[in-house]
Amino acid sequence: MRIDLHTHSTASDGTDTPAELVRNAAAAGLDVVALTDHDTTRGHAEALAALPEGVTLVTGAELSCRIDGVSMHMLAYLFDPEEPDLLAERELVRDDRVPRAKGMVAKLNALGVPVTWEQVARIAGDGSVGRPHIATALVELGVVPTVSDAFTPEWLADGGRAYVEKHETDPFEAIRLVKAAGGVTVFAHPGASKRGRTVPESAIAEMAAAGLDGIEIDHMDHDEPTRARLRGLAKELGLLVTGSSDYHGSRKTCVLGEYTTDPEVYGEITRRATGAFPVPGTGGI
Repeated sequence: MRIDLHTHSTASDGTDTPAELVRNAAAAGLDVVALTDHDTTRGHAEALAALPEGVTLVTGAELSCRIDGVSMHMLAYLFDPEEPDLLAERELVRDDRVPRAKGMVAKLNALGVPVTWEQVARIAGDGSVGRPHIATALVELGVVPTVSDAFTPEWLADGGRAYVEKHETDPFEAIRLVKAAGGVTVFAHPGASKRGRTVPESAIAEMAAAGLDGIEIDHMDHDEPTRARLRGLAKELGLLVTGSSDYHGSRKTCVLGEYTTDPEVYGEITRRATGAFPVPGTGGI
C-alpha cells in the first residue's frame, strides 16, 4: 500500500480542487490519501464525490497552533467535523486569516512591494487565505523566484519583516479538542527549521504525555540527520511515525506520494479513530 497522509486542495492553499486532488492521487498510484486543508474540512464533500475506485480517502485538517511563541501545525485525522467545540475553534482561526493577510499586504506595501489585497484574494479564490497565497503574489511580481523563497526573515517567515501573527490554537487544547471529536493527532514536520523556530523536544514530550499520537518524520523539510533524531524521539516517547508529501499542487515542488506512511501505522491510526472512518472510492463522478 502507498499511503500519503498530508495534502492540500483549493479549499485552503493548494492548487488542485479536491476532485482533482483525489484523481491525481489515483494517477500517482496511491492507495490512501488524506485531505488535510488548513483549519477547514470544506473540501471533503467534493473529494468524496469524486473519489476514484481503488483510492481510500482519510478526512482530516491541518490545525494552526502556537506554543511559547513558536508556530506549529497539528494534523488531525478522522474526527467528527460537526463536533461543536472543535468546529468553533477552527472557525475562530479561519476568521482571523483575512485581517491577518491584509496586515501582511500593508507591511509589504510599506517595504515598497506593490502587492494588493485584490491580487492576493484572486490567488486565494475560495480557499482559506494564507501566507502561500501572498508568497504566490510575490512570485507574480518578481520579488522572489519561488514560493519557498518568500518564507525567509526578509519576507514572510515567522518574525519576518512582513509577518503578522494570527489566532492559533494552543497545541494541548488542539489535542484535547481532536480527541473529544474522536480524532487522531500528528505533529506535522516538527523539524522544519527552514520555516523558522521549531518546537523543543521537551514540549513534544509534554504533548505525548497529553495524548499526541504521532509525529510526521518523512517530509521534504527534514534532512536525514533530522529524521534520524526524530525517529529516536518517537521511539522514546511511544509515538507513531508518519511520512507524507505535504502536496500543494503546483504551489510547491513536492509531488503526491513523495513520502509515504507505513501501512501498519496507518492501520493503528484508523483503529484509534472513532469520529470518522476512511472512505473507499467507488468510481467518483
